[in-house]
Amino acid sequence: MSLTLLEQIKKRRLALGFKQADMMLRIGISRQQYQHLESKGNPRLETLELIAKGLNSELMIIPKEKLSAVQMLLLNQTHKKPKKDLSEDPWQNLLGDDEE
Repeated sequence: MSLTLLEQIKKRRLALGFKQADMMLRIGISRQQYQHLESKGNPRLETLELIAKGLNSELMIIPKEKLSAVQMLLLNQTHKKPKKDLSEDPWQNLLGDDEE
């Protein structure tokens, strides 16, 4: 079952650790306005673009015949261990212990 756009927005916000009140600073609308949009709103395209930007995301249209391929790609990406920058971990792979 696919999530609605509003459910995806909420899921992304939570994944980033943002509260609804945080969106006021990120996109310039009050917590109450944002709460309404996330729960049952019908936001304008401009508002959706602001929300996407505030959630470090992009809006896009995915053709239905490509949807499963995109979902699989995203699923595979979330299961990969992110590589650390050398500045974060200068000792990484020093002993050839890179897991990937």
